[in-house]
Amino acid sequence: MKSALVTGANKGIGFEVVRQLAQKGMYVYLGSRNLENGRKAVDALKAEGLNTIEAIELDVTNDESVKNARAEIGRKTKALDILINNAGIYGGYPQQALNAGIDQFKAAYDANVFGVVRVTQAFMDLLKMSPEPRIVNVSSSQGSITLHSDPSYTYYDYKGAVYLSSKSAMNMYTVVLAYELKDLNFKINAVCPGYTKTDFNGHRGPGKIEDAGKRIIRYALIDKDGPTGKFFSEENNPATGEIPW
Repeated sequence: MKSALVTGANKGIGFEVVRQLAQKGMYVYLGSRNLENGRKAVDALKAEGLNTIEAIELDVTNDESVKNARAEIGRKTKALDILINNAGIYGGYPQQALNAGIDQFKAAYDANVFGVVRVTQAFMDLLKMSPEPRIVNVSSSQGSITLHSDPSYTYYDYKGAVYLSSKSAMNMYTVVLAYELKDLNFKINAVCPGYTKTDFNGHRGPGKIEDAGKRIIRYALIDKDGPTGKFFSEENNPATGEIPW
């Protein structure tokens, strides 16, 4: 049975990703900053008949928490097949380049960028033990510098210096990581789930959470001939999914 770890998964898109992975017969570690919330999420999924899910306490902004999560999962399995770096924050308001506070930037980067680095580095040894390791970094088309410099982009006027720049930084980490592991069997991509109705955006997004989950799952399950080091947003490019950095 293949195994997967999803961070920030006790609710929202992460929760849906866990559900869909379990439905496909995988053993899924549901990462949650608060263990009790994670256990409640697991109970909800078990009530649906999904029994291959386990809550793991994992705060991506805390070195010790990440280390402990790695140790706990390492006691249960010798290999991790899929890592989905989903945990993230918006960063609060204001988001204007001229008046967003430095503490806002630090908090957003700690979760959205450094958190991805912490978790990826901590679990790399287990991922390398998988015959076909996959990493999906959950991004946003909002992190595309190319799109945000184009007035015809759907969300051109939805600027936010804190969140957008953190996703752009995470995207570059994705590119470099994919390059460094290009000679192994890794497939590593950044995936935008689309503007989805969740707590993250105050339930303003028009997209369905089921569709968001499917978009992420698609790149977590790609075969050996699939892409790596790419940026995908099916919302912005329904034809091929790929969008510019």
